[in-house]
Amino acid sequence: MAERRRARPAQRSPRIRLRKRPDPLSPHSPAPPDNDTPASIPDPRDVLDQSSRSVVQAELYRDGVRLPTPDSLAETFRQLRGETDGMAWIGLYRPSSAELLAVSAEFDLHPLAVEDAMEAHQRPKLERYGDTLFLVLRAARYLDAQEEVDFGELHVFVGPDFLITVRHGAAPDLSAVRNRMEATPKLLALGPEAVLYAILDAVVDGYAPVVEGVQTDIDEIETEVFGGDPEVSRRIYELSREMVEFQRATRPLVGMLHALMAGFAKYGTDEELQRYLRDVADHVTHTSERVDGFRQALTEILTVNATLVTQQQNAEMRALAEAGFEQNEEIKKISSWAAILFAPTLVGTIYGMNFTHMPEVDWVMGYPFAIVLMAVVCVSLYFIFKRRDWL
Repeated sequence: MAERRRARPAQRSPRIRLRKRPDPLSPHSPAPPDNDTPASIPDPRDVLDQSSRSVVQAELYRDGVRLPTPDSLAETFRQLRGETDGMAWIGLYRPSSAELLAVSAEFDLHPLAVEDAMEAHQRPKLERYGDTLFLVLRAARYLDAQEEVDFGELHVFVGPDFLITVRHGAAPDLSAVRNRMEATPKLLALGPEAVLYAILDAVVDGYAPVVEGVQTDIDEIETEVFGGDPEVSRRIYELSREMVEFQRATRPLVGMLHALMAGFAKYGTDEELQRYLRDVADHVTHTSERVDGFRQALTEILTVNATLVTQQQNAEMRALAEAGFEQNEEIKKISSWAAILFAPTLVGTIYGMNFTHMPEVDWVMGYPFAIVLMAVVCVSLYFIFKRRDWL
């Protein structure tokens, strides 16, 4: 098993951004990047006997070696019946209801599992229907050009002599899983369970670039928070939403893997596969713990950012209050001097009206009295305002 884990190539640290994902069931969604190009559009009247664009690949294996590729699903089924130790590995990409029902009838799949595979938008889970396992997985991949994370949904049916995958997204790249398994016939010869564990390993390994990207984003966000970036709150919120979806993909997977490990003895799982599954379980547990830590870190960063924003707002309000206080002081000084100057202006205005009949016009002491009155009023107002600290 030493060769199973390959070193990942160095990647540029991604930056995670929330994006609107297309409906997985939309006919306008892009085709998956698989090595095998699906054939022509299926005829609904004869689904099994013609190739379908949803059938990415349908292969038969005996003792870990691939047999000649059948021409159609119907031929795959017929050849499988004739093989005592054969295994069918069928990959479907967004199949139609007719195609999935045809496969279901051939392999006696449970109606509830088929219904989930048709509708998609399921939470990760593990169900056992008789001797058939049904798993729902949420895979993730990082889109380097768009700097975004894309989540895909994968449904897996595992039986005694078959494994069927139904994808509703581009992730994971199952062609790489198939190539890796075909390159190790000894492992592939262990049957559908070996393929299942290889798929689980590919899904979990696909989380690693996303985790690295989230860690990079959190480091950048911390810098932006203390740098006073006004847009950082929106980025924290968007990344938190991504972590919620990421957590929904990883947390149930921990319990699913432990449930599979609990059935080792009951179902006679090969010892090599047991080690394989335990290795995958360790990786997904580590990933789930890191995702939980990311959510906690983002919550704390959001709290710190809110505190810093509040402090900044308080500082701005204090500065505004101080500026208003200084302005009020200036206004009081101006008003005080205006009141002081208003008194002599009022007296001078009254005696400057030059009416013919005015009581004090012929009074000898009229002018000195007016001057003294102006002075008394001005001095009185000055001391009043001075006492009140207006001047």
